[in-house]
Amino acid sequence: MDKRYEVYCLADRHFYETPDRLSVGGTAPEFGTAGRPVPQGWRSAREGDWLTFIPVDEGGHARPAPQQGWKIHVSATLENADRVAAAVWDHCVPRAVPFKFIAGRHLLHLRNSKYAGRDGSGKFATLYPADDHQLQAILSELGQALEGVEGPYILTDLRWQEGPLYVRYGAFTRRMCVNERGSLVLAIENDRGVLVPDSRDPAFRVPEWVTLPAFLESQLAARNNTTTTDLPYRMEKALHFSNGGGVYAGTDTRDGRKVVLKEGRPHAGLASDGADAVARLERERDALEKLAGLGVAPEVRDWFELGGHRFLVMDFLEGRTLNSFFADRHPLLVSEPDADAIAAYTAWALRIHRAVEDAVAAVHERGVVFNDLHMFNIMVGPDEESVSLLDFETATKVGEGSRQVVAHPGFIAPADREGVDVDRYALACLRLALFLPITTLLAVDRGKAAHLATVIASQFPDVPKEFLAEAVAEIERGGQEQAHAKGATRATAGPAAPLVELADWPHSRDSMVKAIIASATPERDDRLFPGDIAQFTDGGGLGLAHGAAGVLLALAESGAERYEEGERWLLKHTELAPPGTPLGLNDGLAGIAHVLERLGHRTRALDLMELVLRENWQRLPSDLHGGLAGLGLALDALAHSTGEEQLAQHALRAAELIGERLTADSPPSGRPRAGLLHGATGPALLFLRLYERNGDPALIDLAARALRADLDRCVARPDGSLGVDEGWRTMPYLGDGSVGIGMVIDDYLSHRDDAGFEAARPGILATARSRFCVQPGLFQGRAGLLLHINRSTAPGITPEDVAAQIEGLGWFAMPYAGQLAFPGHQMLRLSMDLHTGTAGCLLALAAALGDGGAHVPFLPPPRRPQSRPRYASES
Repeated sequence: MDKRYEVYCLADRHFYETPDRLSVGGTAPEFGTAGRPVPQGWRSAREGDWLTFIPVDEGGHARPAPQQGWKIHVSATLENADRVAAAVWDHCVPRAVPFKFIAGRHLLHLRNSKYAGRDGSGKFATLYPADDHQLQAILSELGQALEGVEGPYILTDLRWQEGPLYVRYGAFTRRMCVNERGSLVLAIENDRGVLVPDSRDPAFRVPEWVTLPAFLESQLAARNNTTTTDLPYRMEKALHFSNGGGVYAGTDTRDGRKVVLKEGRPHAGLASDGADAVARLERERDALEKLAGLGVAPEVRDWFELGGHRFLVMDFLEGRTLNSFFADRHPLLVSEPDADAIAAYTAWALRIHRAVEDAVAAVHERGVVFNDLHMFNIMVGPDEESVSLLDFETATKVGEGSRQVVAHPGFIAPADREGVDVDRYALACLRLALFLPITTLLAVDRGKAAHLATVIASQFPDVPKEFLAEAVAEIERGGQEQAHAKGATRATAGPAAPLVELADWPHSRDSMVKAIIASATPERDDRLFPGDIAQFTDGGGLGLAHGAAGVLLALAESGAERYEEGERWLLKHTELAPPGTPLGLNDGLAGIAHVLERLGHRTRALDLMELVLRENWQRLPSDLHGGLAGLGLALDALAHSTGEEQLAQHALRAAELIGERLTADSPPSGRPRAGLLHGATGPALLFLRLYERNGDPALIDLAARALRADLDRCVARPDGSLGVDEGWRTMPYLGDGSVGIGMVIDDYLSHRDDAGFEAARPGILATARSRFCVQPGLFQGRAGLLLHINRSTAPGITPEDVAAQIEGLGWFAMPYAGQLAFPGHQMLRLSMDLHTGTAGCLLALAAALGDGGAHVPFLPPPRRPQSRPRYASES
């Protein structure tokens, strides 16, 4: 679970949204200081969470200021934040020091919440001194004014004395560079004048070319004096980090006992009730002491403070968390599930659930409500039968009537559940998750439970009907009335039937199109269609992957009517490309240009490509997503459609640069990424398309070399399926997995025989036939598997294979505005974008069921004809 997504679920119940927007009208209360009139000679603006203040000259222009240097961060709690903001204002305005602060209480709470980013934790205000002299003066004077004020420790910075002021060397203005993974990131300039990433790791570091001011040396020495050397414990491994602190495996040096040390940071890791990590750690200690000797929870061994942080020491429990058994045991992770394996798994899962129920009942008998039951908090012993419960930091007393304050999204109880009913709801979710671990869909619509139960019954025939019926009844209890009160539409008609059968084409297409159009917000400037959280970064609301361009492309590819208002929106918002917009195919301007050309807006497409070519595009990474491979493909396509020969030459230059890198003697450092979007397969696709254009055999040789590099990163599973080895999992998907590699291998083999590539195809097809997939999206889920199965020219594919993937995609179908939609990445909210959401599912279904040759860019239908399945609705 990617914890970044949870904060984007707070402002809207259907879609990912920035937390500074409220779900239904109104405004969130702001700090009183935020309501002060802007001083004369200053300019103010809202930038996301921040309220910024910049001194200006008589002409209204910002006064000259450095682009980088030592900045000051000020920490604050919810209780003292307005006082801190006033002190910062009163200090900075008379001295013309630019500053900013978090405008509202709810935004500060989110910044310091348990799963907020550790790099931004505690940062309430930022000041930008002009030089080291002013830096020292501010630290001395403002530090004295805020003496004794508390706040969360800022992990990225060096603390000034014992107050809430911290310092870090970093960027003052927004400059970007490409990091080692090929992503655009904030940058600072090194001593050679080169832009390098402005590191925001949760640890204080001074860039190697920067000298720490002398007046900060004593602060650094004080910071380094806090060590664990005097503890009777040896910390050996970090098990987990959150904004509230770390969890470490270690050894008690006095007796050799294995222990777990859990850290609580004051004022950080806030829960919804405002409790910080220390308060929750105290709750956990108290709950575990009540459960002592019960055998279903860790035993408490110690409680101490170090460097202002609290630590709880517990016995180390042998075994594995329940979620980790999914990859090993679940029988649907293969193309042809074995009936005996399904029966054996069913029996094991039912026993595990019974053991968890017994453990929860024993906890209740001791007067404790667990309040955070999910598959990551259930430890299965080495015998793979016994269970224990972990993480009691939100536990409460039976009878208190308390609600959840922290919860896993796939197990979070509705607002009407309190006390032991919270645990009963989670146990009901666990009944479904053990067989179909996609209960995060219930966070969008609890009515989905009935559909999931029906799918489980069809795939696991030995699961007792009452086992599932009881789960659905508990999950949906109270849901019908609440859904009616909110005007919500249900994804089910009757007990479990999807609103629209996906194979009912073109009815399913029309329903998805209606849902997409209903979600559009042409009045907004940041995005037109809701999608992945990536659309809230530079240019994300415009581009192919997560923005308007990708959705408009899917509508066109599926044969839907043109959404002219959407095209006007994209044209308006590309008249002047927003600063920082990436250049690439999937993340930026090249992809937008490609789509606009596809839609007939050739002049704007050429203008955008000219803008790309003005930049230092040659330094882009080699990949398809945002690098030279994608740019080269877009340049070549635009050259072919417009006759602009210079664009074709630039495309060849992009291929030449990639070829030079590919044939370089030194291999890339670390673990290189593989797959279509970020690996060598994207460059292979560029080489192939250029080979088809000019017939240069050197290009197809380079394509073979690139494909082999990615195949070398693949490993076979016991069932023969082939996936990209990421070190801790194998990846099957279109974007970063073996299926994307397989798509380009298919195209390569239409030009040249290769025994190694032929040998890889069955394993890739076995992966694409997998009966279960954890997400529906095109580049990270089931829709991509469907696209490959339908498109591949490999022998042995049947119409039934395509139909099975269409059916499996239907497991994720959700309602929006009475129409058909799909959840996005992490499945906590719906998405309409191309890479993760409804638009991508629409395109994959159009490729399988339509007649228009729908395809993702530069992967058109194969040259060799292939029959497609027919359905009753077509006869």
